[in-house]
Amino acid sequence: MNIRDTKEELHVANTNLAGSVFTNVSLQSAQFTDVNLSNANFTDINFSEAKFRGLNFSNVEIEDCDITGMKIRGILVSDLLKAFEK
Repeated sequence: MNIRDTKEELHVANTNLAGSVFTNVSLQSAQFTDVNLSNANFTDINFSEAKFRGLNFSNVEIEDCDITGMKIRGILVSDLLKAFEK
């Protein structure tokens, strides 16, 4: 299915969208609950002000990213990295 040049709100449940491709798409204020994104790739994504709770981040790699203000368990990641480098 191709969805193009639309601004409709989608409500998707109990659906397998494996292998789907999203390019130049606004998912601003979208909600994801019980979603499997294993092996997904994220490139040039704006996650500013996003909140992540109850996630499985095992074996996740974060590279070449702006981490300004990013916190894990209330601790700035930049501070964690500085402490690690010492």
